[in-house]
Parts: sequence; C-alpha cells; structure tokens
Amino acid sequence: MSVTAARGFTASGVSAGIKDSGAPDLALVVNRGPSYAAAAVFTSNRVQAAPVRWSRRVIGDGALAAVVLNSGGANACTGPAGEDDARAMAERTARALRVEAEQVAVCSTGLIGVPLPMDRVTAGIDAAAAELSEDGGEAAAIAIKTTDSVHKTAVASGSGPDSGPRSGSGPGWTVGGMAKGAGMLAPGLATMLVVLTTDADVSAPTLDSTLRQAVRTTFDRVDSDGCMSTNDTVLLLASGASGVRPDPAEFAEAVHGVCLDLALRLVADAEGASKEIEVRVVGAASEQDAVTVGRSIARNNLLKCALHGEDPNWGRVLSAIGTTSAVFDPDRLDVSINGVQVCRDGAAGEPRDKVDLSGRAVTVTVDLRSGDASATIWTNDLTAAYVRENSAYSS
Repeated sequence: MSVTAARGFTASGVSAGIKDSGAPDLALVVNRGPSYAAAAVFTSNRVQAAPVRWSRRVIGDGALAAVVLNSGGANACTGPAGEDDARAMAERTARALRVEAEQVAVCSTGLIGVPLPMDRVTAGIDAAAAELSEDGGEAAAIAIKTTDSVHKTAVASGSGPDSGPRSGSGPGWTVGGMAKGAGMLAPGLATMLVVLTTDADVSAPTLDSTLRQAVRTTFDRVDSDGCMSTNDTVLLLASGASGVRPDPAEFAEAVHGVCLDLALRLVADAEGASKEIEVRVVGAASEQDAVTVGRSIARNNLLKCALHGEDPNWGRVLSAIGTTSAVFDPDRLDVSINGVQVCRDGAAGEPRDKVDLSGRAVTVTVDLRSGDASATIWTNDLTAAYVRENSAYSS
C-alpha cells in the first residue's frame, strides 16, 4: 500500500500524457489529517529545479496537506516560466483539494531543461484528484518512475500504548514510503523523489530531526555514479490519525528502516547494474574518515569495472583509499571482498581465486586500523548497459 499504508492518507497515479509512451506520469499524495505536520530534505546541488525552490518555501511552517508529483519532465533550468509552472501545479492541486497552495509541495523528475506541457499537467492533476483512494499508494509509486524498472515502496509499523507490535489495522502506527530513482545517484541526496507518510502523532520539529538523521545514514550513503541531481526531494508527512504518540527511539528506527529499504532498492535498480556493492569501512579514526574512504572506493570506476568483470582487484581499493585525507597507515590496511581477506597489512593476503563474485551481491570491507568509527556506502558496478542508457537518455 506504500504511502497509503498509514491511516489518514489517500493517493493516486494517472497518465496525464506528459510521457510520450502514455505511461503513468502524475501522482498525488494527500494528508487528510487531523494533523498536517511535515518535514523535508532537499538536494544540496546549487542548481535547483523550480519544484525544489517552491517546496523549500512552503515547508517552512512545518505543515503540508498534499504533494503533487510528475515524471516525464524535471522542470529544472526552465527559467521564470518554470517557477510559474511549479506554482501553477500547487495552485491547481490546492483548488482540486480545497486547500491553500502553500500547503502543497511539488516534485518533478525527468529531463532537465524542457518545459512541462502544462495543459496536460493541470488536466492530469484534476484526474488524479478524482481518483484519490486509500488504496492508491501503488498507483502513485508507479506514476513517479522514470528509467526505473520497478516501483519502490516500503512499510514499517510500531506499537501503541499497552499493545504489542501492530498487525493489520489494529492499535499502533505505521510509516509508509515510495521512491523513484535508478541513475544519477550520488549523495546530497541520491537522485530521487521520496514521499514518506506516518499516522503517528509527531510534531514537525521531531519529524525534521528524525528525517535528517535517517537520510544522513541511508540516502546520503547511496553513491551509484557520483552524479548529483537538481530535483532530489525527501518528504515526511504525519497525519496523526492513529492517535498514538510513539516512543521517539522506536519512531526513529522505523523511519530509518523505511529509508534504508528504499535506498537499497534504488541501488538494486541502478541503470544497467549487474552488481550491488556494499562498501564497509571500519577501524576509522572518525565517521567522516570512514565516509570519505567509502565514497572514494564507491566512485572508483576502475574498481567498478573490475567487479563487473568479477575480478577482485584489491589494488584498486587501496589506490582509492590513498586519494583521501583519512587517517591511516598504508602498511596496515586490510581489505576483504565477499569475506575473503585479499589484502593484509597493505600487501597480498588470501589468493584472489578464493573470492566468489558470480552472484549479484558484493561486499568490500576495508579496515583502516586507525580507530573505532565505521560507515557503509552502497554503489553498483559500471556496465555497458549503463553507458547505453545514459547515452540515449534525451532521445
């Protein structure tokens, strides 16, 4: 049920004709209350799409009644007309739902630099408003896909007062989410649109701090190809419809779990990828060192090509580590690939032929032996299919 797993939410997804293929391309997610608390995290790219600028403004008071999302066009780098179009999407949604435009976030995804066909967009908003349903979460998740091969959803539940873990529609609260993204995945955020919903009774400041912490160790640790988007948006809306004020730690764990689930689905669906690579850095002097080393490894195209070819070339791992400012002794570095320690003390360890890279999952573990901090970065291999996909993306 995705974003409608949480009580108090309806959603829909329709074909508005934005995509030439006729596939679904416009979605609505609506908070029916009684609470309208919300939080958001956006791209750190200095070139930001018009919908990001609009949504940044309206989230300022910590409240949202709805989100309108389109695929098939990013409405980025479209000048003043693009700003007008983002506002028009919010205003049309507000009119259809009888709310204020400043209560509507706008998200767009697709090709940069191309104006949206606003006659189709506005007609699609009306159609989506007419199809809103408590079962519309899956349709919404499908409508925000671009090069995604599958739609991405996740759900987690928590307990209510004097109750056990929630089952079905019984006591307790739920966090639901949907995401799109399959390429241009790099931190700050990964290239994505994400909408999270909860029926827990949580204030906007708590939503904000919870979301930022969850994003920091999930979406911000996805690094597929080192390219950062102009449209990244993660929204968290709370309806309070369960009437339950959750334990803060339990709520934070649920939000983190949904974010991690969706982040890993993004990596698994990365354009043309044949390997899902988890880079674990342990023994770091600081978490920042661990993240820096992990990113350097994840972005090393030579290593990504080697792993695609099922070659456990640990020398490329050490080479990537050496480009960073992290604290380490080159003669004390250890590297394991899929559980085999191929590098010990900065030199050859177990024979490479012991490493099985025939499967899709690859784990590269680096021990810097400089401290107790750690971090994990998720990436994928570099394939000919990725090059084909992105060489023809605008055609």
